[in-house]
Amino acid sequence: METLPTPLEVSTMRKVTLRLVPFLMLCYFFALLDRVNVGFASLEMNKDLGLSAAVFGLGSSLFFVSYFFFEVPSNLALEKFGARRWIARIMVTWGIVSACMALVVGPYSFYGMRLILGAAEAGFFPGVLLFLTYWFPAAYRARIVATFMVSIPVASFVGSPISGLLLGLDGLWGMKGWQWLFIIEGVPTVLLGTMCFFFLTDRPANAKWLTAEEREWITTRLQHDVKKEKTSSGHLSMWQLFRNKHFLIMAMVCAGASATGSSLSIWQPQLIKSFGLTNFETGLINSIPYGVASILMILWGRHSDRTGERRWHTALALLLIACGLGSLFFAKSMLAATIFALSAVLIGAYSFKGPFWALSSGWLAPSTAAAGLAGINAIANLAGGGAISLVGVIKEATGSYGIAMLPLVALTTIGAMCVLYISRPQRAGAAVRTTAETSQGERSAA
Repeated sequence: METLPTPLEVSTMRKVTLRLVPFLMLCYFFALLDRVNVGFASLEMNKDLGLSAAVFGLGSSLFFVSYFFFEVPSNLALEKFGARRWIARIMVTWGIVSACMALVVGPYSFYGMRLILGAAEAGFFPGVLLFLTYWFPAAYRARIVATFMVSIPVASFVGSPISGLLLGLDGLWGMKGWQWLFIIEGVPTVLLGTMCFFFLTDRPANAKWLTAEEREWITTRLQHDVKKEKTSSGHLSMWQLFRNKHFLIMAMVCAGASATGSSLSIWQPQLIKSFGLTNFETGLINSIPYGVASILMILWGRHSDRTGERRWHTALALLLIACGLGSLFFAKSMLAATIFALSAVLIGAYSFKGPFWALSSGWLAPSTAAAGLAGINAIANLAGGGAISLVGVIKEATGSYGIAMLPLVALTTIGAMCVLYISRPQRAGAAVRTTAETSQGERSAA
C-alpha cells in the first residue's frame, strides 16, 4: 500500500522543485537551442559557404567528439568545485562560442567551431543530472528528470519558428540571416550563466531558502535512499567503470535514443523543407512533433514514477523510435505521413529519458555517479555524432532520408532488447554479486 507523503515532505519538495527545476529547464533550453540551431542555419548557411551534405554532417558530428572527451572530466570538476560555479562556467563559455559561430567562413572553420562548442558545453547535462540527485529522493527522479528534459523538445518546438524568423534578418547591417541566428540565440546563455552563480545552491545543507526542519528532512531522506538502493556497479574506479559490461551496455542503450534525437535535430529541418516549404513554414511544421513529445514525455515519466516501473518504460520508448523511423521509409513524398512518423520517433526518444536516467542513477553507487552518468552520456553522444555524419553520407549517396535513418532502426531495436535483458531482477542481482566479488578480489590481491 502506497504511503501518502507528509505535509513536511510536500512543502519541502514543492519548494525545491519550484526553486531549481524551472531555472535549470531555462538553462537547458538555451543549451539545446545553441546546439541544434545549426540545423536551421544550414537552410541558408550551407549554400552560402558551399557545404555539401557530407561536409555538413561531418562538421555537425564533430561537436560530439570533443563533447565525448571533455564530458567525464567536466562532471568530476563539477563534483569538486560545486554546481553553482561549474554550471555557470559552462554556460558562459558555450554562449560565447555559440555566438562566434557567426564567424564561420568555410568547411574548416565550421569544423573548428563545432569542436570548440562541444568542449565548451561538455558536462552540462550529466552535471545537472548529478546535481538533481543531491536534491531529489529516488522516488521523484523519473518525473523530475522528464520535466527537466522537456526542455529538449521545447527548445525545438519554440526555437524552430523563431529560428525561421531570424533567418529573415538576412542583409541587416551587412550580415547573413544565419549569422544573426547564432548571435541572438547565444547571448541569453551568457546572461543565464552569470545568474547561475548567484541563484543555484550546491547542497540542501546550504539552502537558506529552506527552513531548518526542511533541510533536515531532505538530508535524512537522501541518506536513507543511499543505504536502501541496490546498485549493480558498486563502488568502481574510473578504469573499472569503463571496463564494466553492465555500464557499457547501458551506454549503448542510451546511444539509440541519443543518436535519434541528435540526428533529427540536425537533419529534420532539411527533410521538412524538401517538401517545398519556406523557412518560416519549415519552422512551424518542424515544431509539431516536438510539441507533442513535450507533453507525452512528462506523462510517461510520471507514470513510471507512479508505478515504480523503469524497465518496460525504457524499452517500449525505444521500440516506438524504431517503428517511427522505419515508417519514414514508406512515408516518402507524403508530408502528413512524414510528420506523423517523426512525431512517433520523438515521442519515443524523449519519453525514454526520464525512466532511463532514473534506472541508471539507481544502479550507480554515489561515489561512482559523477563519472558513471557522464560516461554513459558521453558514449551515447559520441554515437549520436557518428549517426549525424552517417545520415549525411547515406543521404548524399541515396538521396533518401528514409534509407539514411535505417541504421538507427537497428540500433534502437537492439537497445530495447538489451535493456530488457540486463534489467531483469535476477540479472541485476548477479551483477551486484559479481562486481562485489571482483572488487573484493582486487583489494585482496593488492
